Amino acid sequence: MIDSRQPISRRTVLRGAGVVLGLPFLDAMLPWRPLLSRGVRAAPPARPPVRMAFLYMPNGVNPHTWTPQGFGSDFPLSPALEPLAPVRGDVLVLTDLMNAATDTGDGHYFKSAAFLTGTTIARSTGSALSSGGVSIDQLAAQRVGHFTRVPSLELGIEPVRTGVDVNVGITQLYGGHISWSTPTTPIAKEIDPRLAFERLFSTGTGAAATASSGQRSVVDRVLDDAQSLKGRLGKADRRKLEEYLDSVRSVEQRIEFDARRREAEVRSDPLAREAIERLGARIKSWYEDPTRLRERRGEHTEHVKLMLDILALSFWTDTTRVGTFMFGNAVSGRNFSFLEGVKGGHHQTSHHENDPAKLKEYTLINAWHVKQYAYLVDRLRSIREGDGTLLDNCMILFGAGLRDGNSHNPHNLPILLAGRGGGTIATGRHVRYEKDTPLCNLYVGMLRRMGAATNRFGDSTRELPGLDDAGFAGKRALRV
Repeated sequence: MIDSRQPISRRTVLRGAGVVLGLPFLDAMLPWRPLLSRGVRAAPPARPPVRMAFLYMPNGVNPHTWTPQGFGSDFPLSPALEPLAPVRGDVLVLTDLMNAATDTGDGHYFKSAAFLTGTTIARSTGSALSSGGVSIDQLAAQRVGHFTRVPSLELGIEPVRTGVDVNVGITQLYGGHISWSTPTTPIAKEIDPRLAFERLFSTGTGAAATASSGQRSVVDRVLDDAQSLKGRLGKADRRKLEEYLDSVRSVEQRIEFDARRREAEVRSDPLAREAIERLGARIKSWYEDPTRLRERRGEHTEHVKLMLDILALSFWTDTTRVGTFMFGNAVSGRNFSFLEGVKGGHHQTSHHENDPAKLKEYTLINAWHVKQYAYLVDRLRSIREGDGTLLDNCMILFGAGLRDGNSHNPHNLPILLAGRGGGTIATGRHVRYEKDTPLCNLYVGMLRRMGAATNRFGDSTRELPGLDDAGFAGKRALRV
């Protein structure tokens, strides 16, 4: 007998007043297959889509505490990578990759702005920017973005800065962008969790999507639609839907709590009150801006986690399959004194001049970034999807545009890759390639796994080998 029931479309959404929620991948979205009889072969099951994200860390790493000893799956984590311990089996550590086209110019901007393009930016002191190419995330969005409601999602925590960096004679605008839809069109990133959340779930009809706007919760507004859908779902799918709605509500509540906390901090801050009284409404709006407040306060772990949770939601619901996140702008001076053992700003610490005390602080800052990356990896692997997890169908790259912030060196970039790319990547290894292997070779392989195959990207020479080979540890490792 053949079951005539129709599967639920992957594009099914829950709708309410001013909001739309995409759905996680459900068993009910798989095609119904007939019972097999002799000589009849059922169609293969549908597979979840592959997603990819790029997490950018400014100011490089302490080169003495980043690279692990040993290769393949048998390697101890280095001090900077110790936060990967809970997820090490889901991550590749890739060594000796280089972005050769950025090995020019002074400082950070040439390395950062072209981190995802593999090209050389044009020197500019104004708004006439040119990255020299389209970034990998936007090339993927152009190829597969039509499958999702949001072609790509760009997130960060620091606003783009204007003006010229007098130390190197180049506009600071370059430092705030890693995503380029054309060589002259950088993509703006969203730095406010509330607005990022609204981008995912608002219909764009003017109704605010979050509870912090004074409106009902997103989840409350789609409950009627959700209850109707549950009648078409099996027990396992109903449980997945409940878990998903609880996660959306949790992120929304955290956004609201964070906004109220920030407002309370402004009101209790004597410096803010004095400035408000002295300079009036203009300064009041400046101080109450969430980005400015976070710049002053320094502690921004919750801000980062909210953005990473929003990225996870966007992949879980297939609202987008392509994302970027900037932990900070190039030359970020973010104060990390909230970390025990760190006294100053990120950029200042990265110019360590081989001072042992500064190098120790540098490692602590690197490890904090790796810990946030591990948080996202763990969140993605906690979400069931098909026969595996959401992480199994992702590629989450973490890295910097330069190796050492003191030398501005783009050789041997710090690169991590998590997720199995739809079952095509063997994780849990440290892989070391020939010196100065093009980073763009990795990008070519990632594009293919996204269904956006290309023969050439940036300075690529071929697809990076060994990603799918659990026994591959790299040519240099084989000589050890």
